[in-house]
Amino acid sequence: MLRDSGVNMYEYTEQLTYLLFLKMAEERATRPLNPEQVVPEEFAWHQLLGLSGEVLEDTYNHILRGLARQPGVLGAVYRGAQNKISNPSHLKTLIVDYIDKENWSAAGTDVNGDAYEELLERSAGDTKSTAGQYFTPRALIQAMVEVVQPTIDDRVVDPACGTGGFLLAAQAYVSKDAAGYTPPQREHRRTRFVTGLDIGATTSRLASMNLLLHGLGSISGDALIEQRDALGADPGDRWSVVLANPPFGRSSSTDIGGGDDDGAEIFRQDFVATTSNKQLNFLQHIMTILDINGRAGVVLPDNVLFEGGAGETLRRKLLTAFDFHTLVRLPTGIFYKPGVKANVLFFDKKPAAEQPWTQRLWVYDLRTNKHFTLKKNPLRCDDLDGFVASYLPGKACDERTESERWKSFTYDELIARDKVNLDISWLRDESLEDADNLPAPEVIAREIVEDLTAALAEFEAVAAALEARAAESEPESPRG
Repeated sequence: MLRDSGVNMYEYTEQLTYLLFLKMAEERATRPLNPEQVVPEEFAWHQLLGLSGEVLEDTYNHILRGLARQPGVLGAVYRGAQNKISNPSHLKTLIVDYIDKENWSAAGTDVNGDAYEELLERSAGDTKSTAGQYFTPRALIQAMVEVVQPTIDDRVVDPACGTGGFLLAAQAYVSKDAAGYTPPQREHRRTRFVTGLDIGATTSRLASMNLLLHGLGSISGDALIEQRDALGADPGDRWSVVLANPPFGRSSSTDIGGGDDDGAEIFRQDFVATTSNKQLNFLQHIMTILDINGRAGVVLPDNVLFEGGAGETLRRKLLTAFDFHTLVRLPTGIFYKPGVKANVLFFDKKPAAEQPWTQRLWVYDLRTNKHFTLKKNPLRCDDLDGFVASYLPGKACDERTESERWKSFTYDELIARDKVNLDISWLRDESLEDADNLPAPEVIAREIVEDLTAALAEFEAVAAALEARAAESEPESPRG
Protein backbone atom coordinates (compact mmCIF):
# COMPACT_ATOMS: atom_id res chain seq x y z
CA MET A 1 0.00 0.00 0.00
CA LEU A 2 2.71 2.49 1.00
CA ARG A 3 4.79 1.43 -1.96
CA ASP A 4 1.97 2.77 -4.16
CA SER A 5 2.54 6.17 -2.52
CA GLY A 6 6.16 6.28 -3.67
CA VAL A 7 7.56 5.20 -0.29
CA ASN A 8 10.51 2.81 -0.54
CA MET A 9 10.95 -0.20 1.74
CA TYR A 10 13.30 1.62 4.08
CA GLU A 11 10.87 4.52 4.52
CA TYR A 12 8.01 2.04 4.84
CA THR A 13 9.76 0.38 7.78
CA GLU A 14 10.39 3.78 9.34
CA GLN A 15 6.73 4.79 9.05
CA LEU A 16 5.65 1.49 10.58
CA THR A 17 8.07 2.15 13.45
CA TYR A 18 6.27 5.37 14.40
CA LEU A 19 2.85 3.75 14.42
CA LEU A 20 3.88 0.48 16.06
CA PHE A 21 5.55 2.27 18.93
CA LEU A 22 2.41 4.35 19.54
CA LYS A 23 0.20 1.26 19.50
CA MET A 24 2.46 -0.70 21.85
CA ALA A 25 2.55 2.26 24.24
CA GLU A 26 -1.26 2.33 24.16
CA GLU A 27 -1.38 -1.37 25.00
CA ARG A 28 0.90 -0.78 27.96
CA ALA A 29 -1.28 2.09 29.18
CA THR A 30 -4.49 0.03 28.99
CA ARG A 31 -3.30 -3.39 30.22
CA PRO A 32 -5.19 -4.73 33.27
CA LEU A 33 -2.07 -5.36 35.39
CA ASN A 34 0.33 -2.51 36.18
CA PRO A 35 -0.77 -0.10 33.45
CA GLU A 36 1.87 2.49 32.55
CA GLN A 37 1.31 5.76 30.70
CA VAL A 38 4.45 6.10 28.59
CA VAL A 39 3.21 8.55 25.98
CA PRO A 40 1.59 11.84 27.09
CA GLU A 41 -2.19 11.78 26.67
CA GLU A 42 -2.30 14.36 23.89
CA PHE A 43 0.06 12.23 21.78
CA ALA A 44 -1.52 8.84 22.51
CA TRP A 45 -2.56 6.28 19.89
CA HIS A 46 -6.29 6.65 20.51
CA GLN A 47 -6.09 10.29 19.41
CA LEU A 48 -5.72 8.98 15.84
CA LEU A 49 -8.76 6.70 15.91
CA GLY A 50 -12.00 7.89 14.33
CA LEU A 51 -10.26 10.59 12.29
CA SER A 52 -9.83 10.89 8.53
CA GLY A 53 -8.65 13.27 5.83
CA GLU A 54 -6.71 16.40 6.72
CA VAL A 55 -7.74 16.18 10.38
CA LEU A 56 -6.05 12.78 10.70
CA GLU A 57 -2.97 14.04 8.88
CA ASP A 58 -2.71 17.18 11.03
CA THR A 59 -3.20 15.21 14.25
CA TYR A 60 -0.56 12.67 13.27
CA ASN A 61 1.94 15.42 12.40
CA HIS A 62 1.21 17.10 15.74
CA ILE A 63 1.91 13.81 17.54
CA LEU A 64 5.19 13.28 15.70
CA ARG A 65 6.40 16.79 16.54
CA GLY A 66 5.39 16.43 20.18
CA LEU A 67 7.03 13.06 20.71
CA ALA A 68 10.26 14.28 19.11
CA ARG A 69 10.70 16.59 22.08
CA GLN A 70 10.37 13.79 24.67
CA PRO A 71 13.36 12.28 26.53
CA GLY A 72 14.59 8.67 26.47
CA VAL A 73 13.40 6.08 23.98
CA LEU A 74 10.52 8.32 22.88
CA GLY A 75 12.89 11.01 21.68
CA ALA A 76 15.21 8.41 20.12
CA VAL A 77 12.41 6.96 18.01
CA TYR A 78 10.67 10.19 17.02
CA ARG A 79 13.42 12.81 16.82
CA GLY A 80 13.29 14.33 13.34
CA ALA A 81 10.31 12.13 12.42
CA GLN A 82 8.29 13.09 9.36
CA ASN A 83 5.07 11.71 7.97
CA LYS A 84 5.84 10.47 4.45
CA ILE A 85 2.41 8.91 3.89
CA SER A 86 1.07 11.62 1.63
CA ASN A 87 -2.39 10.11 1.18
CA PRO A 88 -4.54 10.40 4.36
CA SER A 89 -6.71 7.46 3.26
CA HIS A 90 -3.61 5.23 3.15
CA LEU A 91 -2.67 6.42 6.62
CA LYS A 92 -6.15 5.62 7.95
CA THR A 93 -6.12 2.16 6.38
CA LEU A 94 -2.75 1.42 7.95
CA ILE A 95 -3.93 2.59 11.38
CA VAL A 96 -7.39 1.01 11.44
CA ASP A 97 -7.10 -2.14 9.33
CA TYR A 98 -3.53 -3.23 10.00
CA ILE A 99 -2.15 -1.95 13.29
CA ASP A 100 -5.10 -1.24 15.60
CA LYS A 101 -6.62 -4.70 15.10
CA GLU A 102 -3.58 -6.47 16.59
CA ASN A 103 -2.35 -6.75 20.16
CA TRP A 104 1.35 -6.39 19.44
CA SER A 105 2.46 -6.75 23.04
CA ALA A 106 0.75 -10.15 23.30
CA ALA A 107 2.60 -11.48 20.25
CA GLY A 108 5.85 -11.70 22.22
CA THR A 109 9.35 -10.46 21.46
CA ASP A 110 10.28 -13.45 19.27
CA VAL A 111 7.40 -12.90 16.84
CA ASN A 112 7.61 -9.10 16.74
CA GLY A 113 11.39 -9.03 16.66
CA ASP A 114 11.69 -11.59 13.89
CA ALA A 115 9.05 -9.81 11.80
CA TYR A 116 10.82 -6.48 12.23
CA GLU A 117 14.19 -8.01 11.35
CA GLU A 118 12.61 -9.37 8.17
CA LEU A 119 11.40 -5.87 7.28
CA LEU A 120 14.87 -4.45 7.87
CA GLU A 121 16.48 -7.11 5.72
CA ARG A 122 14.03 -6.46 2.92
CA SER A 123 14.77 -2.75 3.31
CA ALA A 124 18.46 -3.47 2.81
CA GLY A 125 17.67 -5.14 -0.49
CA ASP A 126 15.53 -2.27 -1.76
CA THR A 127 17.31 -0.85 -4.81
CA LYS A 128 15.50 2.47 -4.33
CA SER A 129 17.32 3.16 -1.07
CA THR A 130 20.94 3.11 0.08
CA ALA A 131 20.08 1.14 3.22
CA GLY A 132 21.86 -1.99 2.05
CA GLN A 133 25.36 -0.60 2.54
CA TYR A 134 24.73 -0.61 6.29
CA PHE A 135 23.50 -4.20 6.42
CA THR A 136 25.89 -6.95 7.53
CA PRO A 137 25.04 -10.51 6.46
CA ARG A 138 23.41 -12.25 9.41
CA ALA A 139 25.53 -15.38 8.88
CA LEU A 140 28.70 -13.30 9.32
CA ILE A 141 27.34 -11.61 12.44
CA GLN A 142 26.44 -15.00 13.90
CA ALA A 143 29.92 -16.41 13.28
CA MET A 144 31.64 -13.36 14.77
CA VAL A 145 29.53 -13.56 17.93
CA GLU A 146 30.13 -17.31 18.24
CA VAL A 147 33.91 -16.89 18.31
CA VAL A 148 34.01 -13.74 20.48
CA GLN A 149 31.67 -15.46 22.99
CA PRO A 150 30.14 -12.55 24.93
CA THR A 151 29.03 -13.37 28.49
CA ILE A 152 26.38 -11.91 30.77
CA ASP A 153 29.15 -10.06 32.64
CA ASP A 154 30.22 -8.19 29.49
CA ARG A 155 29.15 -4.82 28.16
CA VAL A 156 28.89 -4.85 24.37
CA VAL A 157 29.09 -1.81 22.11
CA ASP A 158 28.75 -1.21 18.38
CA PRO A 159 29.93 2.33 17.50
CA ALA A 160 28.38 2.12 14.01
CA CYS A 161 25.39 -0.04 14.88
CA GLY A 162 23.10 0.47 11.87
CA THR A 163 19.85 -1.29 12.76
CA GLY A 164 21.40 -3.21 15.67
CA GLY A 165 22.28 -6.60 14.16
CA PHE A 166 25.45 -7.21 16.20
CA LEU A 167 23.80 -6.11 19.45
CA LEU A 168 20.84 -8.43 18.99
CA ALA A 169 23.07 -11.37 18.08
CA ALA A 170 25.14 -10.81 21.23
CA GLN A 171 21.98 -10.64 23.31
CA ALA A 172 20.65 -13.85 21.74
CA TYR A 173 23.96 -15.59 22.44
CA VAL A 174 23.96 -14.82 26.17
CA SER A 175 20.23 -15.51 26.43
CA LYS A 176 20.87 -19.22 25.85
CA ASP A 177 21.84 -19.40 29.53
CA ALA A 178 19.14 -17.02 30.76
CA ALA A 179 17.35 -19.67 32.87
CA GLY A 180 20.24 -19.64 35.34
CA TYR A 181 20.61 -15.85 35.62
CA THR A 182 20.06 -13.97 38.86
CA PRO A 183 17.61 -11.02 38.91
CA PRO A 184 20.49 -8.48 38.72
CA GLN A 185 21.92 -10.35 35.72
CA ARG A 186 18.54 -10.34 34.00
CA GLU A 187 18.25 -6.59 34.56
CA HIS A 188 21.80 -6.09 33.24
CA ARG A 189 20.98 -8.06 30.10
CA ARG A 190 17.87 -5.98 29.45
CA THR A 191 19.13 -2.48 30.24
CA ARG A 192 22.95 -2.31 30.24
CA PHE A 193 24.35 -5.26 28.28
CA VAL A 194 24.33 -3.55 24.87
CA THR A 195 24.98 0.00 23.68
CA GLY A 196 24.84 1.33 20.14
CA LEU A 197 25.74 4.52 18.33
CA ASP A 198 24.94 5.62 14.81
CA ILE A 199 25.24 8.97 13.09
CA GLY A 200 22.07 8.48 11.03
CA ALA A 201 18.71 9.62 12.38
CA THR A 202 16.80 6.94 10.50
CA THR A 203 19.10 4.03 11.32
CA SER A 204 19.25 5.06 15.00
CA ARG A 205 15.47 5.14 15.11
CA LEU A 206 15.14 1.72 13.51
CA ALA A 207 17.79 0.27 15.83
CA SER A 208 15.98 1.61 18.92
CA MET A 209 12.75 0.00 17.79
CA ASN A 210 14.52 -3.22 16.80
CA LEU A 211 16.03 -3.62 20.26
CA LEU A 212 12.76 -2.78 21.97
CA LEU A 213 10.85 -5.38 19.97
CA HIS A 214 13.46 -7.95 20.97
CA GLY A 215 12.98 -7.20 24.67
CA LEU A 216 16.01 -4.95 25.16
CA GLY A 217 15.61 -1.66 26.99
CA SER A 218 12.37 -0.19 28.24
CA ILE A 219 9.71 1.73 26.39
CA SER A 220 9.76 4.25 29.25
CA GLY A 221 13.51 4.20 29.96
CA ASP A 222 16.70 5.60 28.50
CA ALA A 223 17.58 4.79 24.91
CA LEU A 224 20.20 2.10 24.33
CA ILE A 225 20.95 3.64 20.93
CA GLU A 226 22.48 7.09 20.71
CA GLN A 227 22.40 9.17 17.55
CA ARG A 228 25.79 10.84 17.15
CA ASP A 229 29.09 10.50 15.33
CA ALA A 230 31.15 8.02 17.34
CA LEU A 231 34.35 9.48 15.88
CA GLY A 232 33.68 12.93 17.32
CA ALA A 233 35.39 12.34 20.67
CA ASP A 234 36.57 9.77 23.19
CA PRO A 235 33.36 8.97 25.14
CA GLY A 236 35.35 8.22 28.28
CA ASP A 237 33.48 4.95 28.78
CA ARG A 238 35.06 1.57 28.06
CA TRP A 239 33.48 -1.71 26.95
CA SER A 240 34.61 -5.32 27.30
CA VAL A 241 33.33 -6.34 23.83
CA VAL A 242 33.22 -4.36 20.57
CA LEU A 243 31.43 -5.81 17.53
CA ALA A 244 31.13 -3.59 14.47
CA ASN A 245 31.02 -3.17 10.71
CA PRO A 246 31.76 0.54 10.17
CA PRO A 247 30.21 1.99 6.98
CA PHE A 248 32.30 1.60 3.82
CA GLY A 249 33.94 4.67 2.34
CA ARG A 250 37.11 6.64 2.84
CA SER A 251 36.08 9.97 4.33
CA SER A 252 34.37 11.02 7.54
CA SER A 253 31.30 9.22 8.85
CA THR A 254 28.06 9.64 7.00
CA ASP A 255 24.77 7.80 6.94
CA ILE A 256 21.13 8.11 5.98
CA GLY A 257 19.96 11.16 7.87
CA GLY A 258 23.51 11.92 8.94
CA GLY A 259 25.97 14.70 8.33
CA ASP A 260 28.04 15.72 5.33
CA ASP A 261 30.80 13.48 4.03
CA ASP A 262 33.46 16.16 3.80
CA GLY A 263 36.60 14.02 4.02
CA ALA A 264 38.10 16.14 6.81
CA GLU A 265 40.92 14.79 8.93
CA ILE A 266 40.01 13.91 12.51
CA PHE A 267 42.28 15.18 15.29
CA ARG A 268 41.97 13.35 18.61
CA GLN A 269 44.55 13.14 21.36
CA ASP A 270 43.80 9.44 21.88
CA PHE A 271 44.49 8.67 18.19
CA VAL A 272 48.01 7.61 17.19
CA ALA A 273 47.57 8.82 13.59
CA THR A 274 45.75 11.73 11.95
CA THR A 275 43.87 10.77 8.80
CA SER A 276 40.63 11.35 6.88
CA ASN A 277 40.29 7.61 6.20
CA LYS A 278 37.05 6.64 7.91
CA GLN A 279 37.92 2.98 8.48
CA LEU A 280 41.31 3.80 10.00
CA ASN A 281 39.62 6.28 12.31
CA PHE A 282 37.00 3.73 13.35
CA LEU A 283 39.78 1.26 14.07
CA GLN A 284 41.53 3.85 16.25
CA HIS A 285 38.28 4.65 18.01
CA ILE A 286 37.64 0.97 18.77
CA MET A 287 41.19 0.59 20.06
CA THR A 288 40.42 3.45 22.46
CA ILE A 289 37.01 2.34 23.77
CA LEU A 290 37.99 -1.30 24.31
CA ASP A 291 38.65 -2.08 27.97
CA ILE A 292 41.82 -3.84 29.11
CA ASN A 293 41.45 -7.56 28.25
CA GLY A 294 38.43 -6.65 26.13
CA ARG A 295 37.73 -8.46 22.83
CA ALA A 296 36.90 -6.94 19.47
CA GLY A 297 35.60 -8.29 16.16
CA VAL A 298 35.50 -5.66 13.41
CA VAL A 299 34.73 -5.78 9.68
CA LEU A 300 37.14 -3.54 7.74
CA PRO A 301 38.09 -3.17 4.06
CA ASP A 302 41.37 -4.34 2.54
CA ASN A 303 42.99 -0.88 2.53
CA VAL A 304 43.27 -1.05 6.33
CA LEU A 305 45.65 -3.99 5.85
CA PHE A 306 48.04 -2.42 3.33
CA GLU A 307 47.67 1.37 3.23
CA GLY A 308 50.85 3.24 4.12
CA GLY A 309 51.28 6.24 6.39
CA ALA A 310 48.57 6.20 9.05
CA GLY A 311 47.66 2.65 8.09
CA GLU A 312 51.15 1.33 8.74
CA THR A 313 51.32 3.21 12.04
CA LEU A 314 48.05 1.64 13.19
CA ARG A 315 49.05 -1.88 12.17
CA ARG A 316 52.26 -1.59 14.19
CA LYS A 317 50.24 -0.37 17.18
CA LEU A 318 47.75 -3.21 16.75
CA LEU A 319 50.49 -5.83 16.70
CA THR A 320 52.36 -4.47 19.72
CA ALA A 321 49.79 -3.04 22.17
CA PHE A 322 47.06 -5.58 21.31
CA ASP A 323 46.91 -9.30 20.75
CA PHE A 324 45.86 -9.24 17.09
CA HIS A 325 45.32 -12.98 16.85
CA THR A 326 42.87 -13.63 13.99
CA LEU A 327 42.08 -12.27 10.53
CA VAL A 328 39.38 -13.52 8.15
CA ARG A 329 39.62 -12.65 4.44
CA LEU A 330 35.96 -12.29 3.46
CA PRO A 331 34.67 -13.21 0.01
CA THR A 332 33.22 -10.65 -2.37
CA GLY A 333 29.53 -10.64 -3.21
CA ILE A 334 28.24 -10.74 0.36
CA PHE A 335 27.60 -6.99 0.80
CA TYR A 336 25.09 -4.82 -1.01
CA LYS A 337 27.89 -2.61 -2.29
CA PRO A 338 29.36 -4.72 -5.14
CA GLY A 339 33.03 -5.63 -5.31
CA VAL A 340 33.84 -4.71 -1.72
CA LYS A 341 36.87 -6.57 -0.37
CA ALA A 342 36.67 -6.78 3.39
CA ASN A 343 38.07 -8.68 6.35
CA VAL A 344 37.23 -9.39 9.96
CA LEU A 345 39.88 -8.38 12.48
CA PHE A 346 39.79 -10.06 15.91
CA PHE A 347 41.99 -8.55 18.61
CA ASP A 348 42.21 -8.23 22.40
CA LYS A 349 43.38 -5.15 24.29
CA LYS A 350 46.23 -5.73 26.72
CA PRO A 351 47.95 -3.72 29.47
CA ALA A 352 51.14 -1.83 28.68
CA ALA A 353 54.17 -4.08 28.25
CA GLU A 354 57.71 -3.95 26.90
CA GLN A 355 57.23 -6.91 24.56
CA PRO A 356 54.68 -7.08 21.71
CA TRP A 357 51.44 -8.79 22.70
CA THR A 358 50.83 -10.37 19.28
CA GLN A 359 52.85 -13.57 19.02
CA ARG A 360 51.11 -15.12 16.02
CA LEU A 361 48.39 -13.95 13.61
CA TRP A 362 46.07 -16.63 12.27
CA VAL A 363 44.61 -15.90 8.82
CA TYR A 364 41.56 -17.70 7.40
CA ASP A 365 41.12 -17.30 3.64
CA LEU A 366 37.40 -17.43 2.86
CA ARG A 367 37.91 -15.37 -0.31
CA THR A 368 40.08 -17.21 -2.81
CA ASN A 369 37.99 -19.36 -5.18
CA LYS A 370 34.81 -18.56 -3.25
CA HIS A 371 31.91 -17.00 -5.15
CA PHE A 372 28.81 -15.55 -3.50
CA THR A 373 25.91 -13.38 -4.64
CA LEU A 374 23.22 -11.69 -2.61
CA LYS A 375 20.28 -13.60 -4.08
CA LYS A 376 21.32 -16.71 -6.01
CA ASN A 377 24.15 -17.82 -3.71
CA PRO A 378 24.10 -15.82 -0.47
CA LEU A 379 26.53 -16.38 2.39
CA ARG A 380 25.06 -18.90 4.84
CA CYS A 381 26.02 -20.03 8.31
CA ASP A 382 27.42 -23.34 7.07
CA ASP A 383 29.82 -21.41 4.80
CA LEU A 384 31.45 -20.11 7.98
CA ASP A 385 31.38 -23.38 9.95
CA GLY A 386 34.92 -24.22 8.83
CA PHE A 387 36.25 -20.94 10.17
CA VAL A 388 34.39 -21.25 13.49
CA ALA A 389 35.67 -24.80 13.97
CA SER A 390 39.26 -23.75 13.13
CA TYR A 391 39.08 -20.79 15.51
CA LEU A 392 38.47 -23.11 18.50
CA PRO A 393 36.29 -20.62 20.45
CA GLY A 394 37.14 -20.53 24.13
CA LYS A 395 40.49 -22.26 23.67
CA ALA A 396 44.03 -20.92 23.50
CA CYS A 397 45.37 -19.94 20.08
CA ASP A 398 48.36 -22.26 20.44
CA GLU A 399 45.95 -25.22 20.27
CA ARG A 400 44.99 -24.32 16.70
CA THR A 401 46.24 -26.36 13.76
CA GLU A 402 46.84 -25.12 10.22
CA SER A 403 44.88 -26.27 7.17
CA GLU A 404 44.59 -25.33 3.50
CA ARG A 405 42.69 -22.10 4.26
CA TRP A 406 44.06 -21.53 7.78
CA LYS A 407 47.65 -20.33 8.22
CA SER A 408 49.57 -18.57 10.98
CA PHE A 409 52.35 -15.97 10.84
CA THR A 410 54.68 -14.94 13.65
CA TYR A 411 55.12 -11.38 14.88
CA ASP A 412 58.63 -11.23 13.38
CA GLU A 413 57.31 -12.39 10.00
CA LEU A 414 54.58 -9.76 10.02
CA ILE A 415 56.81 -6.86 11.08
CA ALA A 416 59.35 -7.79 8.38
CA ARG A 417 56.77 -7.37 5.62
CA ASP A 418 56.98 -4.16 3.56
CA LYS A 419 55.01 -1.44 5.42
CA VAL A 420 53.71 -4.24 7.68
CA ASN A 421 51.36 -5.20 4.85
CA LEU A 422 48.88 -7.71 6.29
CA ASP A 423 47.01 -8.36 3.04
CA ILE A 424 48.22 -11.96 3.03
CA SER A 425 47.20 -14.70 0.61
CA TRP A 426 48.72 -18.02 -0.39
CA LEU A 427 46.05 -19.96 -2.32
CA ARG A 428 46.12 -20.04 -6.12
CA ASP A 429 43.26 -18.02 -7.57
CA GLU A 430 41.64 -20.24 -10.20
CA SER A 431 39.62 -17.36 -11.65
CA LEU A 432 42.83 -15.83 -12.98
CA GLU A 433 43.35 -18.88 -15.18
CA ASP A 434 39.77 -19.75 -16.09
CA ALA A 435 37.79 -17.09 -17.96
CA ASP A 436 34.55 -18.91 -17.12
CA ASN A 437 35.12 -18.20 -13.42
CA LEU A 438 35.62 -14.47 -13.78
CA PRO A 439 33.41 -12.28 -11.56
CA ALA A 440 30.60 -10.19 -13.03
CA PRO A 441 31.69 -7.00 -14.89
CA GLU A 442 30.30 -4.69 -12.20
CA VAL A 443 32.29 -6.56 -9.53
CA ILE A 444 35.50 -6.28 -11.56
CA ALA A 445 34.82 -2.57 -12.14
CA ARG A 446 34.30 -1.99 -8.42
CA GLU A 447 37.52 -3.85 -7.59
CA ILE A 448 39.42 -1.67 -10.07
CA VAL A 449 37.98 1.46 -8.45
CA GLU A 450 38.92 0.20 -4.98
CA ASP A 451 42.49 -0.57 -6.13
CA LEU A 452 42.87 2.82 -7.82
CA THR A 453 41.54 4.60 -4.75
CA ALA A 454 44.03 2.78 -2.55
CA ALA A 455 46.85 3.64 -4.95
CA LEU A 456 45.87 7.32 -4.92
CA ALA A 457 45.91 7.26 -1.13
CA GLU A 458 49.45 5.88 -1.24
CA PHE A 459 50.52 8.68 -3.61
CA GLU A 460 48.88 11.26 -1.33
CA ALA A 461 50.77 9.92 1.67
CA VAL A 462 54.10 10.03 -0.19
CA ALA A 463 53.41 13.56 -1.50
CA ALA A 464 52.48 14.79 1.98
CA ALA A 465 55.67 13.31 3.44
CA LEU A 466 57.82 14.94 0.73
CA GLU A 467 56.11 18.30 1.22
CA ALA A 468 56.65 18.10 4.97
CA ARG A 469 60.31 17.23 4.49
CA ALA A 470 60.77 20.10 2.02
CA ALA A 471 59.15 22.55 4.42
CA GLU A 472 61.52 21.45 7.22
CA SER A 473 64.61 21.89 5.03
CA GLU A 474 63.75 25.38 3.75
CA PRO A 475 65.93 28.09 5.34
CA GLU A 476 64.15 30.71 7.36
CA SER A 477 63.82 34.07 5.60
CA PRO A 478 65.77 36.90 7.22
CA ARG A 479 63.76 39.28 9.32
CA GLY A 480 63.86 42.94 8.58
